[in-house]
Amino acid sequence: MALSTPIDPESKRSWWTQLTGYQWFVFIIASLAWFFDCMDQRLFSLARIPALKSMLSDPLTVQAVGKNVTALFLIGWGIGGMIFGVLGDRYGRSKMLTVSVLTYSLFTCSTFFSHTAWQFAACRCLTGIGIGGVFGLAVALIAETVTPTARSGALGTLQVLSTIGNICAGLIKGGIDALATGDRLGGQESWRWLFLVGAVPACLFIFVRKSLKEPEPWLQLKREGRLPTGSFFSSYSGLLKATRWRRNLVVGAILAATGVVGLWAIGEYAVDLQRSIFTTFYAGNGYNLAGPTLVTKVNSTINFVFVLNMIGAALGMSLFTWMCGKLGRKKSFLIGFLAALVVTSLAYWKMNSPTDAMWMMPLMGAVQLGPLAGFSIYLPELFPSRLRSTGISFCYNIGRFAAAGGSFFSSRLSTDVYGKYKQINETLPARYSAMTMCSIFLIGVVILIWAPETKDKPLPEE
Repeated sequence: MALSTPIDPESKRSWWTQLTGYQWFVFIIASLAWFFDCMDQRLFSLARIPALKSMLSDPLTVQAVGKNVTALFLIGWGIGGMIFGVLGDRYGRSKMLTVSVLTYSLFTCSTFFSHTAWQFAACRCLTGIGIGGVFGLAVALIAETVTPTARSGALGTLQVLSTIGNICAGLIKGGIDALATGDRLGGQESWRWLFLVGAVPACLFIFVRKSLKEPEPWLQLKREGRLPTGSFFSSYSGLLKATRWRRNLVVGAILAATGVVGLWAIGEYAVDLQRSIFTTFYAGNGYNLAGPTLVTKVNSTINFVFVLNMIGAALGMSLFTWMCGKLGRKKSFLIGFLAALVVTSLAYWKMNSPTDAMWMMPLMGAVQLGPLAGFSIYLPELFPSRLRSTGISFCYNIGRFAAAGGSFFSSRLSTDVYGKYKQINETLPARYSAMTMCSIFLIGVVILIWAPETKDKPLPEE
């Protein structure tokens, strides 16, 4: 595949008709890696509060500890991305993708055996290390394997398919909740069973690892002896030395941080807000406040709203992928971030009932997760093959550190700044802190001034 040939903007064939059998194989395996990655993330989001409630004696500390555990998970995620990105450039995308998947599978299963909040947090931090490597490696593998005219559609669809992993997590959580009524599956300990799903991707990658080859651009660099060498940090110094790659690294990192903070430091806590809103709503409409009927009703509604949220996300990602092809990358991010600012702020301000959530959460999913498809498309277009995995992973995972900081900051906002409003309404601190955090989307808008437009251009080389 000649990556130096400019993309023909007049090509009208659908991207999926341009793939060979092996390219389809690569697309499917890389997508499955990201599918299970996203499913693991979502299982954690859904199991976080039930797990901590079963471990902590003081129920008032559950929300604060939950945000801290999330922050540690994101820190592990960021560290893993930094490590596996460099290793992917040095030793191969497919090899390191396999190692990354096996890592998060092992520690996801280990979470089953957690008995204290800190054991739970440690397992999630180590799981995050494996999860952090998947995105950059999977994106680089697809980008360098498929044809240039199929690249944008394939990479955007990779993110669209990630929503299926999130939906599966919601369905699995709903199934476990249904089976766990009474004392079945450990009762309040039933959350543990969610993490045994982590064994599935390990089995898959052990089976297919020998059939998954390295992409030709990486193999060509290996034949020419141009792969990164020297210390671990030499890959990063290679990105920082050249003005072009340094600018692209800063632009990509800030764009990705905007989207990831928007998702993890803002959007993830919508579930916690819903639980409070739904409990109050159903308790005021005849459900026994202390009985299992109320808990079951609240959980089932949260699961249903989550599925709607992911359907909205899939539609938003599909629309964003189309926009990237028609309007260009920069205009698409501009529209996406402004929409996320407005819709997310309004949703946190006005959501007061299950009915509100059923139409607000799909919209929020569309605008918050839509730009993630843009990251899959845009980030590999910013860096050369020799440093592509490092560049993608750095940009996408630096957002994890930002999101971890955002989680800590959001926690402080809800307790120290807006905590006084809890006397008026217990949901107000969470609402106000989330609305304040929405200002992050304006940073993404500003950095677009320096972002290069890469529509209809080949992947860059040195």
